[in-house]
Amino acid sequence: MVRPGRDKSPLQISLEVLLYAILDVRWYDRITWVRGTCDISKIYPPSSVLWTPDITIEEMIDKNKVLDSPYLLLDWDGEVFLKTNMVVVSSCPMEIYKFPFDVQSCKLSFQSIVHSDDNLDLINYDGTSWNIEWSRSRMPQSEWLFTNMNISKGTSSNFGSDQSSLVYTITMKRRSALYVANFLVPILFFLCLDLTSFLISDTGGEKLSFKVTVLLAVTVMQLILNEILPSSSDKIPLISIYCIGIFGLMMLSLLETIVVMRLLEKDSASQANKADEDQSLSEDCGDKFSKANCCTQLENRTPSVCNVSVDETPSEQLSKEDNSSQPTEEFNALEKISGELKEMEKTLTQVLHSTKEEGKPGYWTRVAKIINIVFFFFYVTAASVLLSVLFILWNEPEEQ
Repeated sequence: MVRPGRDKSPLQISLEVLLYAILDVRWYDRITWVRGTCDISKIYPPSSVLWTPDITIEEMIDKNKVLDSPYLLLDWDGEVFLKTNMVVVSSCPMEIYKFPFDVQSCKLSFQSIVHSDDNLDLINYDGTSWNIEWSRSRMPQSEWLFTNMNISKGTSSNFGSDQSSLVYTITMKRRSALYVANFLVPILFFLCLDLTSFLISDTGGEKLSFKVTVLLAVTVMQLILNEILPSSSDKIPLISIYCIGIFGLMMLSLLETIVVMRLLEKDSASQANKADEDQSLSEDCGDKFSKANCCTQLENRTPSVCNVSVDETPSEQLSKEDNSSQPTEEFNALEKISGELKEMEKTLTQVLHSTKEEGKPGYWTRVAKIINIVFFFFYVTAASVLLSVLFILWNEPEEQ
């Protein structure tokens, strides 16, 4: 078949793309007749009997599986209409830096396979406003929301010849509500849970176990994100920075809990050692040799007690004294003094124990409390700054 038109002038092919797998192609053939002849203004010849342009889509990576239209529409003035349904599988570079709030632009470039721009000239048949409204009304519910379609005419050079091309740039916006509800909000809840864990006591192991559980939950969410995002992105997506930032804060919080528990354990061990020393001192003061030392320390307060020999029983002490004194009264006096000595021993032990508890063993506890307070304010500040910066970056307008 011969291309219609003159050899010196290119044949204009009008394209009209509707974003619902419909492609309308129009051109003028040399076949014409008078409109009033036999009241025939249009005929529908088979597509095999007339010449059809060899138009293809450059970005198409799979063969069209929809059958071609078997008929053409031929108007009385020679205008030919070819309507073709197509399922286009094309390659489109994706920018996922702002996922899931990203906007993608995909191009469909129409041009002839063989004919140069001297033979075929591709033009847009009508304006884009009608195409956009029609495509929006027919677009099914999916992950992507169709927003706009721009048409530009250009010329591409292939194998030393220039070819006319018509480029349709389709702009789509991702529907992000499902990703926000199923991914971003749960991770934010995990951050709040980790923040409230500062109210849990550091003395037991419940706080550490709770933080480890929350950290593992965020790790599972990161594995899910790794399956969603493609691995060929030039920039690190903001949602990955969101997960890494929250994971890093939780990890620092876990390390801070371990350090605080170690300080409290060190303080508890020190207090336990001091308590054992006090107990040993109390037991030593019950011996007959240590009673002399106790009496030496309490000599100013109870001098009469220290005059009693620690090696002798009250009966032996009575036998060495004047026989004229009454044994019963002396015995009772010594028994009373021995009871007072024991009371003084208990009082001294309690005073020493309380003094040790208020001294150096409580130092690490105070340090742990200071670390907790400082890290809490750092945690809140860092989380607020991270979320604020990500919110601003996600809402920045797209670069033109």
